[in-house]
Amino acid sequence: MSPSNQKPDLDESINVTQAHGRLIREAAAAAREHRIADNGREPVSLGVVIACGFVLLIAGAVLGDAGTLFSYKSTFRDGYVRASAEGAGDSGPVPKPALEAFMAKGAKVYTRCASCHGPDAKGDGANYPSLAGSKWVTGDTQTLSMIILNGLVGPMSTGKTYGGAGGMQAQGGGMAPEELAGVMTFLRNSFGNSTGDVVTVEMAKAAMEISSKREKAGTQTTAEEITSAHAVALPGDSIDPTLLVDPKTLAPTAAPAP
Repeated sequence: MSPSNQKPDLDESINVTQAHGRLIREAAAAAREHRIADNGREPVSLGVVIACGFVLLIAGAVLGDAGTLFSYKSTFRDGYVRASAEGAGDSGPVPKPALEAFMAKGAKVYTRCASCHGPDAKGDGANYPSLAGSKWVTGDTQTLSMIILNGLVGPMSTGKTYGGAGGMQAQGGGMAPEELAGVMTFLRNSFGNSTGDVVTVEMAKAAMEISSKREKAGTQTTAEEITSAHAVALPGDSIDPTLLVDPKTLAPTAAPAP
């Protein structure tokens, strides 16, 4: 066989390198467009996902509450109560001894009085009397309640008149029984006063009723009226100052102390 017969039968005008490169590029493009996935691992098409979502929306609209599968009433028995997480306990206020709880509430109420009687309750000696060591503060509870609720005009227990002709104005407007009980307990056990007792909410309610039935209801009290009609204790059962109560409502509670 002559050498000339061993050459490939190719047209001399064809560039083999270029043709080969073009073939590789076309094959790669075809692979990108028609990628062959392993059997069983083909990706879910976007159309299938959209179709499934549409079906779920329609099913939800028809079923409404998703039937009984996820219904709380059909899943849990009547009277079921979810148990608290371990260590969580009750998130309500911690019960406190009555004297401490009443005084804490009373201290907040006293901020209204401090502008006149002073943060130390000693007054100014001219217009506002001292509440520290006052016989009307630490004496009969009905006396103190009538002065707070109705105010006072004229001379005090010492015979001295404070505040001029206007006297002390009534402070009972809008006051709740719990607030009255708190501030009375606070005054009787602060600023050097130490009766050691608690003026209960029951006593405060009785004070408000007595005040509304005064002969001159709606007017300021006087030393004469206090001495003749209110120099007594408020009706109501006393409570042990260590009795545990709810610090917000001041109601007794059987919960253990912290």
